[in-house]
Amino acid sequence: MKLQTLRVGFVPLVDAAPVIVAAEMGLDAEEGLDLELVRAPTWSLLRDMVSFGQVDAAHMLAPIPVAGVLGLGGTGKQLHATAVMSINGNVVGVSRELAGRIRSAGHQFDFDDADAAGRALIAAMGAEKLRIGVPFPFSMHAELVFYWLTALGLPAPQSVDVRTVPPPLMAEALQAGEIDAFCVGEPWGSRSVEAGFGELLLPTSVIWAFAPEKVLALTEDFIAQKRELTLRLVRTIWRAGRWLSDRQSHGLATEILSKSQYLSLDPELLERALSGKLVIAQSGETREVSGFLDFYSGAAGFPWKSQAEWIASRIARRVGLELSTSMKAGMQTFRSDIYRAAMEGVAYDLPAASAKLEGALLEPTAVGSLGGRLILPRDQFFDGRIFEPSAGV
Repeated sequence: MKLQTLRVGFVPLVDAAPVIVAAEMGLDAEEGLDLELVRAPTWSLLRDMVSFGQVDAAHMLAPIPVAGVLGLGGTGKQLHATAVMSINGNVVGVSRELAGRIRSAGHQFDFDDADAAGRALIAAMGAEKLRIGVPFPFSMHAELVFYWLTALGLPAPQSVDVRTVPPPLMAEALQAGEIDAFCVGEPWGSRSVEAGFGELLLPTSVIWAFAPEKVLALTEDFIAQKRELTLRLVRTIWRAGRWLSDRQSHGLATEILSKSQYLSLDPELLERALSGKLVIAQSGETREVSGFLDFYSGAAGFPWKSQAEWIASRIARRVGLELSTSMKAGMQTFRSDIYRAAMEGVAYDLPAASAKLEGALLEPTAVGSLGGRLILPRDQFFDGRIFEPSAGV
């Protein structure tokens, strides 16, 4: 059978693993596809590449399609999230100098208490304005940091100096004194530790336990004109996520990701993200984070419309857009209908609903599903808030 070539863009991060291993392991061929991978250095460039047809699909920040439909940071071509590629996987880090101040005040970098860590960070800054690096203005890095700091009494982004820094340059920005802290996807937080420039303060999974991080993004036109190819690509990403969910796959996965055309880093550094065993300081201190990065379990790939609404609500409030209209528009960019169509006939349980209360699950919970076997993981926000979507549950 002749394979259909699809060009797929990615930014060098561990959570690009589904597209990378799909191409390297031949999982794409099982769906009659041949994925040609294109590495991009920044999110803005990758967004433009998929918008203008230089690539057919992309590993993409979850908020970018939502921001686009709200008329922000777009290029005229609307992007849609046809699957969630990864859950969580980010860290908040600080400069070594700031880490010293935080430790001197008594915070132990416990890695499991977002409230305590945030208060320690704010106190250590004193009257200084916190300069924090994020990879892109419309990213879960930004949204989670803003949510976290604002809830703790530091209105963000208003009272914070937010700087856009490409992920591979985050450690250098710390070294140059351009930022005091950052929020970035692995392995670039760990690289700042290895380089001796920073320490890790907390994983973002303790801010929101089940946050959509990257999505499989395609243009609205591509989905409409090449629906069958879209469904095959979604299934390919699902196959890759399933393969990555097996711990025995991690050794080979990190060897693949470490190649020069992908992340070009030591496999041991990449393994930290897949295992959740992170080295947080040059002293060798380690922390183990359950569910640090997930590609598969708990219907991880399902694009919940309620998650898109949450993102839209945060962006709308920040830039002054009408809330209800923005939430309804944002909801349409997470294509649960496409994901359901792609998974028809696949032995994988899907939720019966396409929206849910976000933040309501305090422990793994059985929910209504097509197969009656689905257990969703804890999805709590650190401050106990619950988001109720307009789409219903």
